[in-house]
Amino acid sequence: MKFYLFKSLLICSVFIAFFSCETEKKKRVLNLPKTDLAMGDMIPMPKKVVATEKAFALDQFTAIYTSENAEGFPEIGTFLAEKIKGKTDLDLPVNVEEVNNREGVIYINLSDSLELDATEAYQLYVTPDSIILNSNTAEGAFRGVQTLRQIIPETSIDTVAEYKVWAIPTGKIIDNPVFEYRGSMLDVARHFFSVEDVKKYIDLLAYYKYNTLHLHLTDDQGWRIEIKSWPKLTEVGGSTEVGGESGGFFTQEDYTEIVNYAADRYIIVVPEVDMPGHTNAASVSYPFLNGNGKKVELYEGTHVGFSTFDTRKDTVYTFIDDVVREISAITPGPYFHMGGDESHVTKKNDYKYFVEKVEKIVKKHGKRMIGWDEIATTDIDSTAIAQFWSSKENADLAIKKGMKIIMSPAKKAYLDMQYDTLSKHGLHWAAYIPTDTAYIWTPEKYEGIPLENILGIEAPLWSETVSNIDEVEYLAFPRAIGYSELSWSTPENRNWENYKVRLANQAPFLDRMDVKYYPSPLIDWKKSKYTYEEIKKD
Repeated sequence: MKFYLFKSLLICSVFIAFFSCETEKKKRVLNLPKTDLAMGDMIPMPKKVVATEKAFALDQFTAIYTSENAEGFPEIGTFLAEKIKGKTDLDLPVNVEEVNNREGVIYINLSDSLELDATEAYQLYVTPDSIILNSNTAEGAFRGVQTLRQIIPETSIDTVAEYKVWAIPTGKIIDNPVFEYRGSMLDVARHFFSVEDVKKYIDLLAYYKYNTLHLHLTDDQGWRIEIKSWPKLTEVGGSTEVGGESGGFFTQEDYTEIVNYAADRYIIVVPEVDMPGHTNAASVSYPFLNGNGKKVELYEGTHVGFSTFDTRKDTVYTFIDDVVREISAITPGPYFHMGGDESHVTKKNDYKYFVEKVEKIVKKHGKRMIGWDEIATTDIDSTAIAQFWSSKENADLAIKKGMKIIMSPAKKAYLDMQYDTLSKHGLHWAAYIPTDTAYIWTPEKYEGIPLENILGIEAPLWSETVSNIDEVEYLAFPRAIGYSELSWSTPENRNWENYKVRLANQAPFLDRMDVKYYPSPLIDWKKSKYTYEEIKKD
């Protein structure tokens, strides 16, 4: 039977309950156990789950098909096959024409359903004979693939056949996110992290349906992105980091590699050039930028608030125009983050003048400006976005201006805060944030910020106390997993008692990915290779 005929049968079957089209050849019969889709390992929890307590046999006879000539769909099929291979060691063919000897089918379908009008919406139907993933967009299909990856059991059943079979629970999942912006920030300025480190972080974010990676590229301790028109930024400003280590930077080719890798996983990159404060690395590279009246030297400490650009000098804005232009040209996402936080030595009027000038430069280069909540104190356009991290008063100003807000309250969402007094890494100036505290809050009601003003949630990870990816993972996981659910799932689908069971079941995935996560004693981790007692001893 040729692929086009098979595909027609599949599309036909979409309109039949649970896709029960008959085929000419006799199906194999496997005595699979009952399953419960509702008790699966899904994080974030989908909008609606209907379990039917049967199973789809994922085995060597399964094939993957996608809609033809649908942009991105064949690549998503290949991505799924690679991930199934990594988990089960099965080699599943993708879009092969011959279907002989293929008993079970996974079909990723470009739909035109009016029920899937949200950009990332998808429907997943699992029956004993087929798995059908419907979405109107490749982005939605990719999010649905993450759900499918999560419901594939960790272990096979060895008693139903002479070969390995994974019993995927049957049922129906209807899903789309609550917030359009679901991000995490990685600070590569205080300590530098390699392209491969960032790629691994992206892979972990993608699995939990994040769609944004915010890269904090510049600070007092280092400038981490090549600007071809200003080469000393990386030659000088990129030469050190906190603690006096060698630093480093991304060439524009490195940065493009990260951006493309993220795009393949339907994640946008938000570049941040922090200014007018947090600018010592830039000023030591080009001293004319400096506005604090002091001699500039390379800085390896963690104190903040001492640096500033000279906000009244025209050449400073020529410099900023070049920086924004070069970075924007290699960043396909819609946003540019200008920082704007902790500019303690910048005079109030100078700060306002600066932010308003930078906003015009950002818009000139086709981007929408994001800044930390201090930017709301200036006369900027309502299209700018305030990232709420500290000041409720600033957030209220942003609301009055009609601005969108990204929720990153330090007391709840900062990944660099310590879990408790025994944490190996992190700080606690905002709070200690154990795993349950990170999850048990409602972004939609936090500090009275109206839902209509909330663009989404971002969990920032500042790197003053972490110098390698293992230490980053210790701070980020498992808390970043909880933030994914707060970003995606409806409030009624968020429940700590249910979530902590699903979180415990993430241990095999995290171990397979070699994630050095913090094994919180609040969680009864499933077959984890890490224990809280061992972590305490280190």
